[in-house]
Amino acid sequence: MKNLLFFLFLAFFIACTDSYSPKPRGFFRIDLPEKEYVQFDSVFPYAFERPVYSNFEPDTREFAEPYWADLAFPRFSGAIHLSYKEVNSWQDLRKYFEDARSFANKHIPKASAIRDELIIDEERQMYGMFYHLKGSEVASPIQFYVTDSTDHFLRGALYFNVTPNNDSLAPVIDFLEEDIRHMLQTMSWK
Repeated sequence: MKNLLFFLFLAFFIACTDSYSPKPRGFFRIDLPEKEYVQFDSVFPYAFERPVYSNFEPDTREFAEPYWADLAFPRFSGAIHLSYKEVNSWQDLRKYFEDARSFANKHIPKASAIRDELIIDEERQMYGMFYHLKGSEVASPIQFYVTDSTDHFLRGALYFNVTPNNDSLAPVIDFLEEDIRHMLQTMSWK
């Protein structure tokens, strides 16, 4: 009996020498597809190259205006919401600029920084602004607008169908930012 108690005590003492520490929190691996683009050209007043892993879906909601659409990324549960407006006057254009700026600024309470870049391409008549909103709880991390300043105005905003946690979504946001920039570089007006 003494041998058994001694053996159990020794086993208990040896087993308890290492302290347990929990494993660090992990994240799901996100497999990103190869970059490949196809031309989007239809009855819409704009054309661009879109990623093959995206779907162009005209907006069919009740309040949607003509030529509004979503560039959906089902693999990432996200979409770029595209809102097109026809420019009829300088006052219209000024209102659209202010609306785009205010939509970006609505994220200020959750944003730690907003990096904005001017878009100027005289050759393609493409002028606008690109907003990259930083912060772990920003609902729309990338927004932009482009115009030819006379006839067309297009605004876009990237949204995900998940609770915002942009620290975890950072690889996807960076990946899609390249696609948005490519889209803007290949965009043309009709």
